[in-house]
Amino acid sequence: MKRLAILLLMALPLAAQSLDQRITAILPGLLDTYRTLHANPELSTQEAKTSALVGQRLRELGYDVTTPFGKYPDPALTCYGVVAILKNGNGPTLLVRTDLDALPVTEQTGLPYASTNAGVMHACGHDVHMTTLLGAAKLIADLKSQWHGTVMLIGQPAEEVVKGAQGMLAGGLYERFGKPDFAIALHDWAGLESGRVGYRPAQFMAATDSVNLTIRGVGGHGAAPQSTKDPVVLAAQTILALQTIASREHSPLDPVVVTVGRLEGGTKRNIIPDDVRLYLTIRTFKPEVRQRVLDSVQRIPKGLALAAGVPDDRAPVYEHLDAESVAATYNDPALTDRFQKAIGRELGADKVVLIDPAMVSEDFGLFGMSGQIPTALLALGAADPAKLASNTQPGLHSSKFAPYVPETVLRTGIRAVVAGVLDLLGARH
Repeated sequence: MKRLAILLLMALPLAAQSLDQRITAILPGLLDTYRTLHANPELSTQEAKTSALVGQRLRELGYDVTTPFGKYPDPALTCYGVVAILKNGNGPTLLVRTDLDALPVTEQTGLPYASTNAGVMHACGHDVHMTTLLGAAKLIADLKSQWHGTVMLIGQPAEEVVKGAQGMLAGGLYERFGKPDFAIALHDWAGLESGRVGYRPAQFMAATDSVNLTIRGVGGHGAAPQSTKDPVVLAAQTILALQTIASREHSPLDPVVVTVGRLEGGTKRNIIPDDVRLYLTIRTFKPEVRQRVLDSVQRIPKGLALAAGVPDDRAPVYEHLDAESVAATYNDPALTDRFQKAIGRELGADKVVLIDPAMVSEDFGLFGMSGQIPTALLALGAADPAKLASNTQPGLHSSKFAPYVPETVLRTGIRAVVAGVLDLLGARH
């Protein structure tokens, strides 16, 4: 029956076909692409085959493609960025982004097309994003009579380690291909059911700061702690004290998360070590709050070390990892409103909903050049409604995450992107 429906749709004049009907005709091939991408994930900065596949598919659709593109500070790393340009007369330039990389997660979904790369998984839905972009690229090329300007499709590597956007910009993205007037993207969302799109104007995703703290002491025998300055105890005190940053130093109306995700130190149960290492992720929204939190993360360990009698030359060491930190993702309110309304006209207004800000982070906002270019990142629902209701829906980055009914998620995402492109480049279908 599905094949018959597709044949009947193909018999319709192209001009008479809706976006939904056009997607039905290409969806089987897109699902094959999605399964291929899902089964062959590549980690951040290693996306050689993924970027080649995306680049080749876009070339076949008539786009002028450049890959690999971009530049990392480490010359040993290749920035596997993809830039695909389709010019169609005079008009604005619109950047549409997908990310390419996967996560170091061992898949436990049980899918027949589960990852074949041990310990690596598309647990954040970038396979959905890439397939959505490819489907949208096909329809955008087919519908050139309905828009004017330039479409710049971006395949961004290393999103999971917030290096890719900066790498592409450092490689001269806008100098070589032109500065866009708008930039948009979708990210699948485990807190929103399949078939819907969520939007949040202004602050959408938090800034992230990666910090390492080395708590130093004076080691010795575990049976004689009085002759040491125990960094394990001091590290425990530090972890607890850091939680007061959010609870006692900042307004509850300004969200702050300080998480110690990793703790390492010591070699044997009866040896007090010289050092303990803490690995932190910090999430904030406002720039001024972000700076105050970072100041506190430096101040509190020093104060505790001083109170413990740790010598000055053994004071804690603070390290901020600039390459693993990024500012909050800000959605330009006017662009976000225009994008979501265009999607609402395509999907139905009831399918587009306002969602809450999230403490997760993204580097898509860097394409906005600190507000010079309006950007909007919207959420693409990927959850099972029944699991949402029962609070059993696996979240993004979970080994068990998979989009609920991929056909629905892809169809919704493609319709959303194409509706946005047609609206922003001066026409409505």
